[in-house]
Amino acid sequence: MEMKKINAGKLRAIGYDPRERMLRVEFDDGSAIDYSGVGTEVWRKLSTSGSAWSYYRDNIEEEFTGRRGTVRPKAASQALEDLFRAPDKEADS
Repeated sequence: MEMKKINAGKLRAIGYDPRERMLRVEFDDGSAIDYSGVGTEVWRKLSTSGSAWSYYRDNIEEEFTGRRGTVRPKAASQALEDLFRAPDKEADS
């Protein structure tokens, strides 16, 4: 899921997977919530809103089921991928 960085209230990034109808909202404290069953119209309105924080509070926060998580920085994510990556064939020679 591609994330769109924003700076609106406590929101820092939002992303949407239309196939799964999943909305991800990332906050300034490093937490994130994944909302299921979100339609493309809600995503369009959130992502183009001049007041995304208000739109989120009024139309998403209480209307959809969310699952809390945390945002993992890309550097940490890459470090984990490097740790568990299969060794290069050239290194074995």
